[in-house]
Amino acid sequence: MELKPIIPFEPISTDTLPTSGDWIAQIKWDGVRMLTYFDGHEVRLINRKLNDRTPQYPELLDIKKFCSASSMIIDGEIIAFDQKKPSFHEVMKRDSLRKSQNIDLAVHQTPVTYMLFDILMYNDKWIMDKPLSERQKILQELIAPLPHVQITQSFTDANKLFHTIKEHNMEGIVCKDLGGTYSIGGKDKRWQKKKIFRDLHAVIGGVTTRNGIVNALLLGLYDNNKLVYIGHAGTGKLSAEDWRTLTGQIEPMTIPARPFINEPERNKDAIWIEPKLTVKIQFMEWTPHGTMRHPSIQAFVNVQAAACTFSQNE
Repeated sequence: MELKPIIPFEPISTDTLPTSGDWIAQIKWDGVRMLTYFDGHEVRLINRKLNDRTPQYPELLDIKKFCSASSMIIDGEIIAFDQKKPSFHEVMKRDSLRKSQNIDLAVHQTPVTYMLFDILMYNDKWIMDKPLSERQKILQELIAPLPHVQITQSFTDANKLFHTIKEHNMEGIVCKDLGGTYSIGGKDKRWQKKKIFRDLHAVIGGVTTRNGIVNALLLGLYDNNKLVYIGHAGTGKLSAEDWRTLTGQIEPMTIPARPFINEPERNKDAIWIEPKLTVKIQFMEWTPHGTMRHPSIQAFVNVQAAACTFSQNE
């Protein structure tokens, strides 16, 4: 039976966790979504963008060690840890490798864990039309966990899990309808994710433009009166009119040299401005390089630029 890669079912974002109905909550691991395809002979690992990642994770290919099915498609997330906390940066060290000698070395230097949370087919039978509650039972029956292969735990109290995850500065949770089926390429309220974001006030030290209109902000925070670049943001809650207004505002504020003490990755074609305008930014976490991950512009704020420091939320 030929197993063609599929686009996995995705959760929608929500600000309000489900309170009625038959739901479970699971940790949203900060890793790489990965489906395993086993046709009885060959094992392949394919990510949600349908890219083959089989060579990158050789420790997950001996499927008979943890799976009793003669064929199967399982859904999950591959994670790596940084000081006991899942880290996207760490797992990307593995996912980006291409040379076999580097992969062999990384298996020991950057160990991964495969967190399984769904099963779509086993023993040549598709079960996507079965409710999640049944698919979970089948997954439990077929998978024998190993240190590097685990079944994601389910919780009934979503609010409690969310607050626990927030205390540990993890990514978020996913709530799933136990009566829900699985749709290839689908994305709807049967699965709902709530991510944990951080807020801060940042200074605009530069911009980029498209067709003469500002389309992204280069942002910074002060550290001992020196402006440190922390990333760029071009998405969020600003309207087209907001971007046009900002374009007019910055014209008299342009300066010849960057105001940041470090060099932004978006240095080319940047327009530097006096660091006076401030915005509220929402983001997920700091990367190891000291920039924001997934920043989103919330609003312009009437905050003094000098107050935009790394210690503002302490």
